[in-house]
Amino acid sequence: MQGASHRYKVGIIGATGYTGCELARLLACHPNVDLDVLTSESFAGQMLSDVYPSAPALPLVPSADASFGELDIAYLCLPHAAAAETALRALEAGSRVIDLSADFRLRSVELYEKTYQTRHPAPEWLDRAVYGLTEYAREALPEARLVANPGCYPTTVLLALLPLVKLGVRVSGRVVVDAKSGVSGAGRKPTQLTHSVEVADNLTPYKLGRAHRHLPEMEQELNRFGTTAPELCFVPHLLAIPRGMLSTIYVPLCDSPDESALRAAFEKEYSEEPFVHLLPQGQVATVAHAHLTNRAAISLNVCGNMLIIVSVIDNLLKGASGQALQNMNVMLGLDETTALPG
Repeated sequence: MQGASHRYKVGIIGATGYTGCELARLLACHPNVDLDVLTSESFAGQMLSDVYPSAPALPLVPSADASFGELDIAYLCLPHAAAAETALRALEAGSRVIDLSADFRLRSVELYEKTYQTRHPAPEWLDRAVYGLTEYAREALPEARLVANPGCYPTTVLLALLPLVKLGVRVSGRVVVDAKSGVSGAGRKPTQLTHSVEVADNLTPYKLGRAHRHLPEMEQELNRFGTTAPELCFVPHLLAIPRGMLSTIYVPLCDSPDESALRAAFEKEYSEEPFVHLLPQGQVATVAHAHLTNRAAISLNVCGNMLIIVSVIDNLLKGASGQALQNMNVMLGLDETTALPG
C-alpha cells in the first residue's frame, strides 16, 4: 500500500454501460488515478465522449487489448458469467479486481448457479472475494485482491437492517421490503419493460416476493452478521425516473419498540460514516436526499409494533460506481471520500 502520494493505473472493462461511464466520470477527477484502459466491444475505436457527450474524451479499445498486468485496479462492469472469466484474466496478470457484476457476491456455487442459471466460471474465488459493502468491509479491503461490489437493492436493504441484526432485535414474521428503482438500474440494454413508452406515467412491480435474484445476496449478508436475521419478502418496482432508489422496509417487532433505543443503535453504527446519513426524528428520506451523491439516507418511524425504515441511494453511485470507488480508496489507503460527491 503506497497511499496518497502515489498514482495508480486503473482500467474499466465495459466502460459504455451506465456504471462504466459513471466510473469514468468519477475517476477522471481522482487525483491519484491514471485512467489507462477503457474497453468496449460495441464502440471500440471511438471515444467515450462519442457515446456519452458529457463523459471524458477517452479512447475505447476491445477487451482483448486490455493489458491487465499494467493495471493496479481493474473495474469490471460486465454481465454475470462474463465478468468472472475476465476477473480470472486480471487476477492471473496481477491486477486487483473490483467486480460490479453479481459473479462473486454469493459464497455458495450451488446458490449462484441456481440463482443465475449458469455454471460459475471461477468457483474457487467465491470464498476469497470480499463483499464490498464498504461500511462493513473496511478491515478486509486493504488486503483484498477481489472485491464483489454489492447490488443496488441490497445496499439499501443491508444498510437499513444490519444495525438491527447486530443489535439482536427479534422480528415477528417476514420483513417486507417495498423497493423502487430508477430505470438506469435495469442497465443500458433496452427491453420492453424499460422502453420509454412503457415506463412513462407508470409504476411497475416485478419479480415479487421471493423471485428476485438479489434476494439471496441480501439474506446471505444479513445472516453473516447475526443469528436473528429475518427472512425477507422483497417487492421491487420500476419507477419512472432515470436514477435513484428508495426502499421502504417494514419490520414487525416481537416487542414494543423503544424508538429512542433503536435510533441510538443506528446513530452508534453510522455517526462516523461519511456516506450514511441518519435523518433526524420526524424527517423521511426521499430520492432527493441522495440524488447524484454517494450518500445513503435513512429515516426511522415507529407505528405500533412496526418499525418503518426508508433507505435511499443513487443507484448508479452508492448502488454501483460510487461504492466501487469508495472501496478502491480504502483498498489503496487513500482518503475514503476522494473524488466522491456527497
